[in-house]
Amino acid sequence: MPAFDAVVWEWIVFSVLVVVLLTLDLLVFHRHDHVPTLRESVWWTIFWIGTGLAFNAVIWWWKGHEAGITFLSAFLIEKSLSMDNIFVFVVIFRFFAVPLMYQYRVLFWGILGAIGMRLAFILAGVELIHRFDWVAPLFGAFLVYTAYKLARHSGAEVHPENNPVLRMARRFLRITRGDHHQYGHAFFAREGGRLCITPMFLALLVIESTDVVFAVDSVPAVIGIIPKTFTPSQTMFIAFSSNVFAILGLRALYFLLAGMVDRFRCLHYGLAAVLGFVGLKMIAEHWLQVKLAPWVSLLVVAGLLAVSIVVSLLVKPGADNEGPAEGD
Repeated sequence: MPAFDAVVWEWIVFSVLVVVLLTLDLLVFHRHDHVPTLRESVWWTIFWIGTGLAFNAVIWWWKGHEAGITFLSAFLIEKSLSMDNIFVFVVIFRFFAVPLMYQYRVLFWGILGAIGMRLAFILAGVELIHRFDWVAPLFGAFLVYTAYKLARHSGAEVHPENNPVLRMARRFLRITRGDHHQYGHAFFAREGGRLCITPMFLALLVIESTDVVFAVDSVPAVIGIIPKTFTPSQTMFIAFSSNVFAILGLRALYFLLAGMVDRFRCLHYGLAAVLGFVGLKMIAEHWLQVKLAPWVSLLVVAGLLAVSIVVSLLVKPGADNEGPAEGD
């Protein structure tokens, strides 16, 4: 059994670190709206990945190699699954005609909501698995089913206009008639003396509600990659911290890759294979008592993703694929 347990002070230190990073990101580094350049996006992507790997190194040194390898596997899975989010974000921003200079702020607040949502999902999922043994194979079967669906559809069929949260907001909330050019990045504005929500807030609602679907897929996958020998507190800490560091860099990754999502045409097959592998792993661990070492899981996940990325780059994009709109 691993020789560490996540105690209260470690959660406090981790939470303070995340709050500091988010505060610096919004109030210092990106306090002014602007269109990120390719160079800027590259450096911020490197920074956020480097921050996650630095935290991984601390986990490895402080908690041991098993915890370090497990964190790296969970981080890699969540980072890879976030690639599927990017295409959806492109469609949502195009639907609401959000200018490129305002998209970063929407994603920032969307990530704040995603962090809270992932925490709730992880706490509930880990508690269920450790209280009821039969939940693990159910999660595994769900991941296998999700893998099958993802392999058949790359996520191109996204229809924000059918989002139930958007429909409810349009029905029950007052929406401004002015566009982004009038209200900028504001989520609320007054028209005719009444407080209204702006199209920016509608875009945020759709992104937040869409993340529920992503969390339902990714949280079981991250929990499933963690060895059953870990205690509930260990599993929660590894799963949540790896999730947070993976999604913190999602905004920079979005601006880096949004213009070339069509180049990763085969990535969803790799993601499906990863979900299927984790699902089968959870089922085999429960019914067949098969135990895979963390480094084996890491190699399998990394190998599946690497193959799908290489194949994607070798396959010539179709002529009918479109790049992201800049919201004009």
